[in-house]
Amino acid sequence: MNKLSIDPTNGACGALLTATGAFFAYQSLGLELGTSLRMGPGYFPLVLSLVLVLLGLIIIVQATRVAGEPIGPIAWRGMAFILPAPVFFGLTVRGLGFVPSLFITCLIAAFASSRMKPLGAIVLSALVTLFSVMVFSYALGLPFQRFGPWLPF
Repeated sequence: MNKLSIDPTNGACGALLTATGAFFAYQSLGLELGTSLRMGPGYFPLVLSLVLVLLGLIIIVQATRVAGEPIGPIAWRGMAFILPAPVFFGLTVRGLGFVPSLFITCLIAAFASSRMKPLGAIVLSALVTLFSVMVFSYALGLPFQRFGPWLPF
């Protein structure tokens, strides 16, 4: 009889997706669900969380069919730069404004890669900021401050 083997990387990812979906499905049951024609506030989160559970289960089944590589080392540098970047943006966007907050956020996130050089990070941050201002401020006309009250100009 064949021994059941699971690809550890895909198995862990599938289990994490399934557990996250199950948690949010349980939480959405506390809201009014409604019907398909008159959706309540809990209907869409429940459907999305059930899709997440289904995708997690599919990944777990696939993990039993394909032998994969073991889980590699944890990318501490990536986590140290990627995780605080949106937190910084959320804490400073009202005070600094959209442009400086987004530029600094992109600059922080750019250094998650060990291959990123300072000049490349500045150019990348400037291009992302310029693109975002053009799209969100001018094209979509969203009402936000480009420069906030914390800045002297």
